[in-house]
Amino acid sequence: MSAFMLATARANSRPRVSCVARRYVTRISSPPRCMLFVSKKRDPMVAEALVSVIKHIRATYPTTRMFHDVDGNSSSPESESAQPGLQGTRDGVTIEPWSSHSNVPVDLVVTLGGDGTILHASSLFRTGPVPPVLSFSMGTLGFLLPFHVHDFREAIQDIYQGRATALDRMRLSCTFYDAQGVEFGSCGSVGWQVMNEITLHRGRSPHLNIVDAYVDGVHLTEAFSDGLIISTPTGSTAYSLSSGGPIVHPSVKALLLTPICPRSLSFRPLLFPGTSQLTLQINSKSRAPAEVSMDGQEPSSRIKSLSPGESVRVQMSPYPIPCIRRSSLPSSEGENGTLDNRSDDWVRDINTLLQFNATFRNKGTLRHSR
Repeated sequence: MSAFMLATARANSRPRVSCVARRYVTRISSPPRCMLFVSKKRDPMVAEALVSVIKHIRATYPTTRMFHDVDGNSSSPESESAQPGLQGTRDGVTIEPWSSHSNVPVDLVVTLGGDGTILHASSLFRTGPVPPVLSFSMGTLGFLLPFHVHDFREAIQDIYQGRATALDRMRLSCTFYDAQGVEFGSCGSVGWQVMNEITLHRGRSPHLNIVDAYVDGVHLTEAFSDGLIISTPTGSTAYSLSSGGPIVHPSVKALLLTPICPRSLSFRPLLFPGTSQLTLQINSKSRAPAEVSMDGQEPSSRIKSLSPGESVRVQMSPYPIPCIRRSSLPSSEGENGTLDNRSDDWVRDINTLLQFNATFRNKGTLRHSR
């Protein structure tokens, strides 16, 4: 046995620190009383799965109140007709409407769809705390969705029995200011909450944006580029990654600043501690306003774009989004149904979904291996 293998074996034999203490993980200790469903719209397979989940909860946990999201496109007649069993009582299913303006507290959010569905769920709580989120993958990539919809019975049972744990994924708090430094955009006391990223970009303008970046009030740089991205570690695998940014583990509390096609080749992505406060201000020399995108959407009509002199202040939000982890389920290979807290959903997903550092194989060799 090599020295490295021997050292690894000794390390693995030592008592492990609880995952709950090491990775910003919290345990879901009490069963939910009010459950909110957020699903991908106009998808018959999602609608069918949603009705199955709701029927199971109604039969197994009859005291649970269930709601469905009616914000955004879901309030249109077209989307309602595409979601059978969601209005009143139909097919043995009873479920109530819920919007971000409702006063009914929610204990658990259940999403069915793709990564965009969980981003929409986050946006429903963009000015305050988010309840734990249980996500089922029925979309294209599903990097943020740890559970397959076929496992919904086991996942829900674990929540009601207090065995589930959630990883607190950091969000950003964004506050907008005009050229005189007056806040605008109805951001609330803690600003708009963003799960992935906020982007300032040139949009349809043929001119580069000129944006001044500040870190804790100190001028960092004057950026000539197509735009700038400030993302969370969760958002590091989204737009930031496509723009050349690093991949960051979601338990790391940090802010990523990634340029989009900068004029200077020396402008590289930067990683700041979660305690930092970043400010992006449109330079007075910029020939066009910068369009604003938050998690791929326009936050409101007032802040669709920032004109020269206007700015946005970005910092770590006090309200993370607790995402229930797949590895919190009892391991099928574990002894006596113990929790396999040593596994890491993120490490598994960057290999299986993002094909991290995958080796290019000769097509002839690949065909022969089959």
